[in-house]
Amino acid sequence: MRAMRQRAERRQLMTASTGVLDELHRLRTRLPQLTGALAASVDGLVLARDTPEAEAETVAALTAAALGVAVRLTEATGQGRFRELLVRGENGYVATYAAGAAAVLTVTAEPRVNVGRLHLEARRAGARIGELVDGALERP
Repeated sequence: MRAMRQRAERRQLMTASTGVLDELHRLRTRLPQLTGALAASVDGLVLARDTPEAEAETVAALTAAALGVAVRLTEATGQGRFRELLVRGENGYVATYAAGAAAVLTVTAEPRVNVGRLHLEARRAGARIGELVDGALERP
């Protein structure tokens, strides 16, 4: 029974993927310094991607793992529910944003990106993606 419910949820998530992909395209248009954008379920299923990376599944799985740690960290420190995670590397940024109850948005960006603008645009995109995904899951 649980496996059937999980398959049904995955089908519902995938129905939102066209709208989610459109939102990823718009985000990359608004922020040309993005090198990739990926929407995934909180358990690591790729919903949509606008990225040249061939490793979308790996990034989604790593995002799910990082999300688990970030959620525990925010709860343990009394900071409330998870909202976002930002990692800075030598060659740029990786940022993950909450996208409703069932999804996350992960973006990669060049080191010269304006981080404030990155947060502003990605938070908005995450909210829209969350509406699409959560709405798809609410439909019977």
